Amino acid sequence: MPEKLRVGIIGVGSIAQVHIASYRQNKQVEIVAFCDINQSRLEAMLQEHGVERGYTNVEAMLTNEQLDAVSVCTWNSAHAECSIAALNHGVHVLCEKPMALNLKEASTMKAAAAANKKLLMVGLVKRFGNDVEIMKDMVASGVLGQIYLAKGRYLRRNGSPGGWFSDSKKSGGGPLIDLGVHTLDMMIYLLGSPEPISVYGYTFQTIGPQKEIKKKAGYQASTQENQIYDVEDYAGATIRFKEGQIVQLEASYSLFIEKDHEKIELFGDQGGIQIGDKFNLATNINGYMADTQLLIDTAFDFEAAFVKEINHFITCVQGQSTCIAEADEGIKSMRILDAVYASAETGHEVLV
Repeated sequence: MPEKLRVGIIGVGSIAQVHIASYRQNKQVEIVAFCDINQSRLEAMLQEHGVERGYTNVEAMLTNEQLDAVSVCTWNSAHAECSIAALNHGVHVLCEKPMALNLKEASTMKAAAAANKKLLMVGLVKRFGNDVEIMKDMVASGVLGQIYLAKGRYLRRNGSPGGWFSDSKKSGGGPLIDLGVHTLDMMIYLLGSPEPISVYGYTFQTIGPQKEIKKKAGYQASTQENQIYDVEDYAGATIRFKEGQIVQLEASYSLFIEKDHEKIELFGDQGGIQIGDKFNLATNINGYMADTQLLIDTAFDFEAAFVKEINHFITCVQGQSTCIAEADEGIKSMRILDAVYASAETGHEVLV
């Protein structure tokens, strides 16, 4: 392994900015090349970040550059193609969430990683948030007892990022696959990665992007020329797991709620815990109902979580850590997301 890992960025749109910034903070990494199909955006990013070599073709970059690792930051429909190409060139991959458009693609990606004996890590950045780390520690301590129910929501009132996010051919879906994948993965992670057995899901496409409203989503696609909007506004699901737990999930781009909010709640036979707008532990103390607040910062820090994620990826590539967001974790989420969409289409529970 060289003194510094040589890293390439595939897709230099909005989310790539935070990948680049996080790599820049790691002294064991050198960013050597960018790749993007948009020539003008590529050139602008090369100049902005002082990177000399840029490509509009993934194979050309992988052939000409001696890379150790790449971040795949393209739209969802290119995740599988770009990740597999890199893996086949013997390059480790950090692929942004969702892992792929569907379970079939995700499974092919995992097979490529196994065949080439390279790491395929999925960008499940919420696992690296301060709030989830605290919650994970609480669960491990046993303070909640046996957990039987989890509820998660990631709701926006007018929150489509626009561009390719609302084009199902490029995104694979709307808020479920974009936002809900985070919430779903956090619950799976906190529950210890149980095995799903059935899903009942429902989606609505009734409001649309609310273009006439001035306030837009805080996160925006890097290009807004796409006028297609054929994804769901809202999705919900109830997921049953082999170990007996139930997970309830909600996600929206457009929903007439008072304000955007995220929340995760876990309920056990000894207590309940929530993260979101506040942290709270509900339990019994000496026979009295009690709520407990922690005297530390429990808020999710977007940039700090990405730095932790990138640093974890690098240590895993170096063989110094065991990956906590490997391909199997992404595949489990894709199984469930596929089932939610299938259940919503049929109106019936789907076995997974």
